Amino acid sequence: MNNFIYYNPVKIVFGKKTISQLENLLPVDKKILLIYGGGSIKKNNVYNQVLGATKGHTLIEFSGIEANPEYKTCLKAIEFAKVEKVEYILAVGGGSVIDAAKFIAAGVLSNSSNPWETIVKKGEISGALPIGTVLTLPATGSEMNSNSVISNRDIEEKAAFSSPFVFPEFSILDPEVTYSLPPRQVANGVVDAFIHVLEQYLTTDINTPVQDRWAEGILLTLINLGRKVMDNPTDYENRCNLVWAATTALNGIIGVGVDQDWATHGIGHELTAMYGVDHGQSLAIVLPGLLSIQRKDKEVKLLQYAARVWGITQGDKNVIIDEVITRTSLFFQSVGVSGLCSDYGIDPEEAAEKIGEIFNKRGSLMGEHQNITGAVVKKILLNRQCLY
Repeated sequence: MNNFIYYNPVKIVFGKKTISQLENLLPVDKKILLIYGGGSIKKNNVYNQVLGATKGHTLIEFSGIEANPEYKTCLKAIEFAKVEKVEYILAVGGGSVIDAAKFIAAGVLSNSSNPWETIVKKGEISGALPIGTVLTLPATGSEMNSNSVISNRDIEEKAAFSSPFVFPEFSILDPEVTYSLPPRQVANGVVDAFIHVLEQYLTTDINTPVQDRWAEGILLTLINLGRKVMDNPTDYENRCNLVWAATTALNGIIGVGVDQDWATHGIGHELTAMYGVDHGQSLAIVLPGLLSIQRKDKEVKLLQYAARVWGITQGDKNVIIDEVITRTSLFFQSVGVSGLCSDYGIDPEEAAEKIGEIFNKRGSLMGEHQNITGAVVKKILLNRQCLY
């Protein structure tokens, strides 16, 4: 096991009717910026619950955060917050709203003339406004980590940053507020959480049995619940476990002391930026090809994953690996997320060439062994698992 430091200061407030606790969680002596997306929180009554719980607080609003938070929109929010002298940010929404809140929180205190380069690309953050969140979509784990992903459509780029300054102070997780989510968003969230686990689990075998078993438990839970939640969206117990599985998939606990990959996300971000596919869809496209191409490096953990999660133990090693990749893709399909380029109108040869060249120009090296180059990215996107 690798050396590690684990730090997570986020207070989780979990369960029914917990939005009412905002009254005591938020500071009464600070001006608070409430940020949210396109208005779904007004349709599902979350907005009214938030306003009801914050009657004694000073709130101003900024709405319109996109599904993949756009850099330009976040810059507008930063300027608005500076003008209004905001002192605290309350993000109400899914991972995109929370990711935007983190960038905005850091941007308000930054003197940089180019926050994209300093905050997003270089992670140069010396402070941030405090953040609280109300989660409405289980997927990214952003409610309990220090990560953020921002899109810059002008340059067709989507990039991530991380800083301990942007950990939320608290996050409210009420599974009931996720009942009204469209099936497509729920399905993408299941896939996103699943692949968050695989990015930390399907790497090198360095004797981390505790982390492995935690990871496998989350994977098995998602497999068990994925279709059930889609078929019975108001089953509270299933929702509870889905919400918590998505949060624990990326709150850092299964990633301590292990080698991590994140190439699937890195390539997937480019697919989203270039073709507009949903984040979960982009990951479902990339993962099968990546696992197939990287099978030698990941062999021990792929075989472990096959046996412990899918019960596949018989056959030649490559046969088992092919089968577990197929079973994983079929699971994504079972909740409604295809991993085929053709289903999204994407020409795989064009995508492979463009995205491979992007990574070549950056000189980017990805994967737990830093051996995924632009040339390897092309092979991944042209792998038979991704095409038709």
